[in-house]
Amino acid sequence: MKWIIIFSILCTAFPLLANTEKVPHEIAGIALGTNVNDYPDIVQNDALREVVVTDWHGFRKGFISYGTCKNVNQILKMDMKYADKSEEFYQQLLRKFREEFGEPDAWSGDSFGVMKVWKWQFIDKDKNSVSLALQYNGKNSNETIGNVVRLSYPDKIEEEQLCFLEVCQQSNKKADEKRREELKKTGWSYLVPR
Repeated sequence: MKWIIIFSILCTAFPLLANTEKVPHEIAGIALGTNVNDYPDIVQNDALREVVVTDWHGFRKGFISYGTCKNVNQILKMDMKYADKSEEFYQQLLRKFREEFGEPDAWSGDSFGVMKVWKWQFIDKDKNSVSLALQYNGKNSNETIGNVVRLSYPDKIEEEQLCFLEVCQQSNKKADEKRREELKKTGWSYLVPR
């Protein structure tokens, strides 16, 4: 009885690890830790690339997205997280945004006041559509807690996505039919990690 109690205590204090003899590193013929260039059939691009800034002029973090296809290296979207996460600061920001840009065009928060999102839409002097959003999140763990401002060119982002799809289609056309058929083949060795 004494050994059962000790074993039970040890099992809860030190959880058993999964069998380390068989650790998965591969799925769909692509392995962790390998060089992406080892897979020539992968399209090595995306519609947008992202860089991160931290501790930047009152923001704790920001995600800057730029074009890679039609609008190469042009910044098309920014998601900036304010250092001050308080709802009071959100209210101050909202007043400043309204003074600067007028009343928002849309609300997309929730009815409980957990997510508060006001949006503005503009057309600039170059006829670009510009989207601005101010968000406060008090509790939703699926979103950034605190205050976020988003600024983007939605039409240019769509152009990037369409350009990227075209690049993918062209890449697909370049691959010979036999190779494309080979890549479509599946089986348990591709579907289950190994």
